[in-house]
Amino acid sequence: MIQVCLWEDGRAVSGGEELLDRPGPKWIDVLEPDAEVMGRLAERFQLHRLAVEDCLHLDQRPKLEEYPHHQFIVMQGFSCGPDVTELTLHEQHFFLAQDWLISVHALKLPGHEAVRRRVKDDPAGTLGRGVDVILYLLADSLVDAQFPIMDDFGDRLDELEDAIFAQPDPEHLQRIFQLKRALVTLRRVLSPQRDVVGMLSRRGIPQIQEKTTLYFRDVYDHLVRLYEQIDASRDVVGNVMDGYLSMVAQRTNDISKQLTIFATLFLPLSFIVGFFGQNFEQLTGTGWYAAMWVTMVGFPVGLVVWFKYKKWI
Repeated sequence: MIQVCLWEDGRAVSGGEELLDRPGPKWIDVLEPDAEVMGRLAERFQLHRLAVEDCLHLDQRPKLEEYPHHQFIVMQGFSCGPDVTELTLHEQHFFLAQDWLISVHALKLPGHEAVRRRVKDDPAGTLGRGVDVILYLLADSLVDAQFPIMDDFGDRLDELEDAIFAQPDPEHLQRIFQLKRALVTLRRVLSPQRDVVGMLSRRGIPQIQEKTTLYFRDVYDHLVRLYEQIDASRDVVGNVMDGYLSMVAQRTNDISKQLTIFATLFLPLSFIVGFFGQNFEQLTGTGWYAAMWVTMVGFPVGLVVWFKYKKWI
């Protein structure tokens, strides 16, 4: 599906493919691309064959490539479901020329709809300023959508840390690995994307106006903040893992201590029962039995008093 926003005679015009051949700055948004649609766009706008192939296989790494008639940009972002580890990757491809921008993506994004509404409400301040401004708005919305995910991630880590120190559970270990895996996924995407936006924020790209590079610099700062949040979260995940292992080890030590105390209490009882259970006449009599009962009761009680005095229990 192709949607075109065209700046014509000082106003924004929206529609379908019939607007492609009209002169003027235009933003062409392609949802769920196929070979036929991309072939028509490649023929009309002289898109490079390699870039078109990348658009038909949405598994690219964030990158910026220069071609004779346009720049080809790949950016990625995430959305999450009810659980922060349920990440959905959103990959966006952009073809940027002097007076047109083509955005290609397979999934709908709230950021795209917000930018489209902004173009409709303020055409002079968006599309009228150049198509590179639209690229900035799309990149900014994609990056800003990652901050709520990282905030939610931090909240889940705090909750997990509190739960572990309250009562460690084997399910907590599985949760730690889920969060760690999600962090690795975020880092693998946002790290190269920071370099891409850094190149867009530098002067020298002919399709990007000098005044627009300042806005891309702001997006770059946001990515740096996200990267720092990811590193901080990785440290917290490591601390949570250490805390879980420490709590499990402490719990194991407590159980071992209790079992050792019980074994120590029953050890003299076992000795006395075995000793007086021998079938010898010399070991019978009231005196022996009295001594046996005093020892069986008094010795364990004395051990308990001694353990409490040493603060072992």
